Amino acid sequence: MAGSALFRNRYWVLRHGKSIPNERGLIVSSMVNGTLEEYALASEGIDQARFAGELLCSELKENNIPIEDVRIYYSPFSRTTNTAKTVASVLNVPFEIPQCKAMEELRERFFGPELELQSHDKYPETWALDEKDPFLGPEGGESVSDVASRLAAALEIMEAECQGCAVVIVSHGDPLQILQTVVHAAKQHSGSGGESLSARIEQVRVLSTLSQHRKFAICTGELRKIA
Repeated sequence: MAGSALFRNRYWVLRHGKSIPNERGLIVSSMVNGTLEEYALASEGIDQARFAGELLCSELKENNIPIEDVRIYYSPFSRTTNTAKTVASVLNVPFEIPQCKAMEELRERFFGPELELQSHDKYPETWALDEKDPFLGPEGGESVSDVASRLAAALEIMEAECQGCAVVIVSHGDPLQILQTVVHAAKQHSGSGGESLSARIEQVRVLSTLSQHRKFAICTGELRKIA
């Protein structure tokens, strides 16, 4: 049940539901702040996560994928953990290894100490810089290329840990749009055919690809199949 010749599994991405930082218009991107319960899901976000779980359940049934073949990998931030736990509950999947696993590589993009806990209004400035140079991040923060590298490593781990599974990646807006960007480019890339996933992603981790990550923007609570 491979999603494509490039992958051993089928993959969905899910952005966390609407969070308290979303409601308050705050950038919460550090591990220290992101794992605090005060920055977890808002009530609307719990409803979005539940709806995403129901949608995923329908897609699994349509594709005749048994629940035991589902794997949920999620960012350890409170808003993503809440989302993953809600989806697992809807699917009646035990929220424990091996079916559900927190993965630090899926954490939010760190926008740097100067932007931490500042207004969401700062995001467009960073995205404008990304478009010019995705290898240069905000002061003290991660570049698009940095995030692409750790997400490629996360995919390698998932591919090694499971085969023939339906994998749901629960993460954040920027990481998920960057992930979609490199996966889309890697699937389009015409290589020798014998390259590893990481090698294929490395070949497409170039300015012309990474600078376009906003084209894959994803809404809170949105579920999207990518492979």
